[in-house]
Amino acid sequence: MPDKELPAPAASPAARRSDTTRTAILTAARERFAADGYERATIRSIAKDARIDPSMVMRYYGSKEGLFAAVLDVDLRLPDPVGLDPHEAGRVLVGHFLDLWEENDVLTVLLRVGVTNPDGAARMQGIFRDQLMPVALRVCPDPEQAPARAALTASQVLGMAMARYVLRFPPAVALPREEVVAWLAPTVQRYLTAPHP
Repeated sequence: MPDKELPAPAASPAARRSDTTRTAILTAARERFAADGYERATIRSIAKDARIDPSMVMRYYGSKEGLFAAVLDVDLRLPDPVGLDPHEAGRVLVGHFLDLWEENDVLTVLLRVGVTNPDGAARMQGIFRDQLMPVALRVCPDPEQAPARAALTASQVLGMAMARYVLRFPPAVALPREEVVAWLAPTVQRYLTAPHP
């Protein structure tokens, strides 16, 4: 007789409360860092927004720096480079980044803080280096050019993100998603796969 798989144990009420508290803190911190920037955001204001005591923020994250690092712990969830058709890389990446920006405000927080705070800029550099570089290495014709090509790709997606989601330029906001892809994808494709100029 085959062994029956036992159900996973249910989370305890304390664990569920802990998860709820962490989620509330991170949500409040994202909004506060996005609105006020790193320097002006305070543990007290974040705790107030999360409707908890400031000591709870310190308990879970240790410091403002620890909370900031948790907020900026971003997985871009880029397509697996091995399965990516090099001829479709521009379209796939632009569409993917648009989906990320529109479903999650973490990247907007990262972008806002990255332009005003050295730690935020370093975090953003690391995310794009570690997560976009493998895609560039996979599709570009010369691996030695991958860092430059990844940087050029980042310049396009971050430039559009700044115009559309942070500065909210009306013409950039008004563009339908398909049109943004149609405009940006050929440029990103060229950056990734065209011969070196």
